[in-house]
Amino acid sequence: MQLREQLKQSLAGLSPQLIDEISHEGTYANYTAGTELLREGQYVKVIPLVIKGSIKVMADFDEKELLLYYIRSAQSCALSFSAVLENSPSQIKAYTTEECDVLLLPGDAVKRWTKQYEDFNKLFFNQYQLRYSELLETIQSLLFGRMDQRLMQYLSDHAQAHQGQPIKMSHREIARDLGSAREVISRVIKKLENEGKVEQRKEGIVVLEQ
Repeated sequence: MQLREQLKQSLAGLSPQLIDEISHEGTYANYTAGTELLREGQYVKVIPLVIKGSIKVMADFDEKELLLYYIRSAQSCALSFSAVLENSPSQIKAYTTEECDVLLLPGDAVKRWTKQYEDFNKLFFNQYQLRYSELLETIQSLLFGRMDQRLMQYLSDHAQAHQGQPIKMSHREIARDLGSAREVISRVIKKLENEGKVEQRKEGIVVLEQ
């Protein structure tokens, strides 16, 4: 009952009948930070619906991992949805960035809901729009953005998503997300720190200017 009420609040656009089916057929799972949920080339059997926490979606480009987007509360993975519908292997990989509560939606049920419920299709159409906008921003940043601007935007987005809490990530992890080198990220973070935009503390990186 508690799960259904959570879904009812976070997915207000869905019909009560669909929410009942999602809460009944979905499998609740709790993952610790850094858990690998999906590998590249793996066939997707379930689609994650994040209840609490966040999932990082990555892809390999030119022998480097690049951050595509985050899946946060009340969101799901548009690319996993597509892989389920087409029965194709995943082109992405996904990891939890913190302790994460997830409802795993079985692929067979997802296919059925796309035929039965218009509001379910709207949910994922909105996810596609959101991811498309984020990917355009990523491409624009890669092509035209200076590293200090890209890094500052990355840190600001991360801080905003976690209510301003210190960012507990190593320079190497940030570099991997941004397709850069650890040495470059360390140098740019020091530059941002000297400019009074961030502060490196024992508990993590704190964004001072957003």
